Amino acid sequence: MVDAVVLAGSPNSGPLKECSPVPYEALIPIGPKAMVQYVVEALLAARGVGRVVVVGPRELEGCLAGFPVELVPPGKDLLENVLRALERLPGAGRVLVASSDIPLLTPRAVEDFLEQCRGREADLYYPVVPREAVERSFPGPSRRTYVRLRDGVFTGGNLFLVNPEVVPRCLGFGQRFIAARKSPWKLCRLLGAVFLLRYLLRRLSIEEARDRVSRLMGIRGEVVISRYAEVGVDVDKPADLEMVAAVLRG
Repeated sequence: MVDAVVLAGSPNSGPLKECSPVPYEALIPIGPKAMVQYVVEALLAARGVGRVVVVGPRELEGCLAGFPVELVPPGKDLLENVLRALERLPGAGRVLVASSDIPLLTPRAVEDFLEQCRGREADLYYPVVPREAVERSFPGPSRRTYVRLRDGVFTGGNLFLVNPEVVPRCLGFGQRFIAARKSPWKLCRLLGAVFLLRYLLRRLSIEEARDRVSRLMGIRGEVVISRYAEVGVDVDKPADLEMVAAVLRG
């Protein structure tokens, strides 16, 4: 069993503000539910997930009423948010961290990710999704950010599995990595000039990127290839929200 954390403290001050006046993105309604509810439901229904902590403002209390989760007030940044959640999960060996903006997440997608992590010895596990998996599940014009590697074309996932003991020393770089994740150029610059050149020449592999990030963080990382497109489909633009709403309507 692993415990889970949902990060749900982002204010609704970006592009999604034109879609809903709610103060936090996690509260944006999609059909009959707030966006965060879909994520919480998927985690609670997934085999292998135990306790669930949601890091978010008090305004989430209403939509989380009735769920067996603990709501923790957010801090000033990602590092503090994750550390606050981990304080409520004493004894956790590995913790699954999810953003609140992946309402298409399913229990099976979570289970598949955890199954692939088992048997691999690492401190941090991060999923990537092949472009063809996304386009097969959600045909139409692509609005995802993709990175072209020697192994294929991938978009990043919005989950990660982490050893709580390494969080204080690796999340600083992790914050920069997350901030750059929507730009392949920024990601490769973060890894260094040699990696940027190899990326431009389409010679950079998943293994090379994994090893470089592991060295920069001072941990052992693993990349998991997920065929579940919903892991990589987040909602950060009005067009994303429109697509997700249509999918959830069936």
